Amino acid sequence: MQDTRLIPLSALQHYAFCPRQCALIHNEQVWSENFLTAQGQQLHQRVDHGLPESRKGIRYERGVEVSAPSLGLTGKLDLVEVDIATGVCFPVEYKRGKPKQDHIDLIQLCAQALCLEEMLGLNVSHGAIWYWQTRHRHQVEISETLREETLSIIEATRNLLNSGKTPKAKYEKKCDACSLYELCNPKLTFRDKSRSYVQAIYQERSFEETEK
Repeated sequence: MQDTRLIPLSALQHYAFCPRQCALIHNEQVWSENFLTAQGQQLHQRVDHGLPESRKGIRYERGVEVSAPSLGLTGKLDLVEVDIATGVCFPVEYKRGKPKQDHIDLIQLCAQALCLEEMLGLNVSHGAIWYWQTRHRHQVEISETLREETLSIIEATRNLLNSGKTPKAKYEKKCDACSLYELCNPKLTFRDKSRSYVQAIYQERSFEETEK
């Protein structure tokens, strides 16, 4: 039977950050707040609950529910700006931090653009990300390269969620900022030497038996 489960847009960012985090949240329903996630939640609530408004030929729609059945995606957009004269629109995502070196935020924004394209039958050539920490808005081109990368993440996320499996923990520096750090305990992978210890004892005993 064909899987009809829609992937939340947030799951794509979770997967791009860490597949284990994505599985813990979306397969095992594990969640924990920290200072960073709480700030992010407050920021999104302020943006999402604003009323629609129009200024200088642009309509601002907030908290827009979207879905793209062909991609298996669903979610809510912080803001969609629409040119009233042409109908051309693009998503605006709000983030509490600052621009990242990787494409995690860009992938989420591109997925939002893909949802708008499927729903409206329009081409979305760009989007924007507003960062609270820098108080600056960055325009992002929805390029073919970014589209391909995003589609790859969508497929990988779908496979992970359908598998129902959670990848093993692997500690990296970025783990320190993860709200699931205490529940995930990534450093335990490196602390647990019991298996290698038992193997070493077994090998030593085998060597002694051979010497006899």
